[in-house]
Amino acid sequence: MNETALIIETIVKAVIALAVVAAMGAFATFIERKVLAFMQRRLGPMHVGPYGLLQLVADGIKLFTKEDIIPQNVVKPIFILAPLVGVVSAFVAIAAVPYFPEFTVFGYTVHPIVSDINVGLLFIMGAASVGMYGPLLAGLSSANKWSLLGGARAVVQLLSFEVVSGLSILAPIMMIGSLSLIDINDYQIGGIANWLVWKQPLAFLLFAIAGFAETNRTPFDLVEFEAEIVSGYATEYSGMRWGLFFIGEYANMITISALVSIIFMGGYNPLWIIPGALMMLLKVSFWIFLFLWVRAAWPHIRPDQLMWVCWKVLMPLALLNILITGIILV
Repeated sequence: MNETALIIETIVKAVIALAVVAAMGAFATFIERKVLAFMQRRLGPMHVGPYGLLQLVADGIKLFTKEDIIPQNVVKPIFILAPLVGVVSAFVAIAAVPYFPEFTVFGYTVHPIVSDINVGLLFIMGAASVGMYGPLLAGLSSANKWSLLGGARAVVQLLSFEVVSGLSILAPIMMIGSLSLIDINDYQIGGIANWLVWKQPLAFLLFAIAGFAETNRTPFDLVEFEAEIVSGYATEYSGMRWGLFFIGEYANMITISALVSIIFMGGYNPLWIIPGALMMLLKVSFWIFLFLWVRAAWPHIRPDQLMWVCWKVLMPLALLNILITGIILV
């Protein structure tokens, strides 16, 4: 009976997580258009329906009704499957993210995490890293030089910054001694003073920068930079296949926002009279807004600048932080 209840609970939680993150992704696109409209005087999203709300409906209709074009000379099976790789890996990574504290419904304690594994952080990074095959396969299977360049950039950028993000969280893991995000969250119980961002400010900064690069956000959106490579790996895609790439991108953005909040900013622990669930929602919303603000306010950087920052600045700093943390712990 207990195993049956566990299976049913896991299926229900997986469906809810998929629905909530997909809805948040769609809502994030609307919020992004609103933020860009306010900051860059783009008037279109402000006037389609009351408060621009119908812009979301118009975008959805446009996305679902566009013709699904498969160009000649593409490697058809890989071309079709590539968008699924990105979105599936993004949603699999979400399975190990705890978003809220546990709560009780009719005497049954619910843990708001699809799968509570003791190496949750490692699982998320591994699952998310598979997502790089989406842009790579899309670029290789398209008979288009811009797609090929975009796919190559994707691998170089995502692989490089995964090394930085992996090294940056080693120092917090050394302090806590666990890869479980629930243990990391519980380590910061007690208020703002116990947040890891104060004890590991360099790791926090490095992880946040790597998060921008791994989610392909400005100023590191070189993978599909329209001014140089048209639309990169997604040049040949249209309709919902094109949309799948960006659903995966927004799902990754939500996951990174949740990870930064849990690892460095106290996670879903309550603060003063504010309940933990609301605190988590506020923190994730803040990080999503930060992603949007940076896109509206910051310029792009060149590929050589990106690699220089990664290998000559961020990587040595991450290793130095690990060394200092090890010396202090010893």
